[in-house]
Amino acid sequence: MKAGVYMLVGIAFFSCKEQEEIVDKPMDWSTEESTILARDIVFEEQIDIQLYLKRRSDWEMKATGTGLQYWIYEDVEGLPAQEGDIVDVAFEVKLLDDSVCYKTQDFEVSSFKVDKSDVETGVQEGIKYLSKGDKAKFIIPSHLGHGLVGDLNKIPPLQVLIIDVEVIDIK
Repeated sequence: MKAGVYMLVGIAFFSCKEQEEIVDKPMDWSTEESTILARDIVFEEQIDIQLYLKRRSDWEMKATGTGLQYWIYEDVEGLPAQEGDIVDVAFEVKLLDDSVCYKTQDFEVSSFKVDKSDVETGVQEGIKYLSKGDKAKFIIPSHLGHGLVGDLNKIPPLQVLIIDVEVIDIK
């Protein structure tokens, strides 16, 4: 009987594989490689934006240093939105393939506090060019929009956004 127990213990002991130790390996990804990747993404998006705009030659876009492009196609004289203002807007968000991701319904507005909310950085920047009653189009590269993640709902990762916005009110 003892021999049977020793045999079972021996079989169990020798049949167990040695577990490999899991070691966190440092990533072999440098800051330089990240910079190159980001530059390549921006370059590819700029090509896509230029091709999009080529089909819309009547859009009189202006560019900012961040990559935002905007066109105020209905300009009402007035004070533009400032940091801390609450703006009410009607909007439509599309991708470069013209598929609509989001849109306010008729007589509906969306409100946010300028530079103090989670609205896309590109919208925060662009809204400060607009006054009450203005209508504009923004072209927002992914680094000013939802970036590498998207919005986890209707906007995929690394997407340029086309936003048509009307400022209903500024408070």
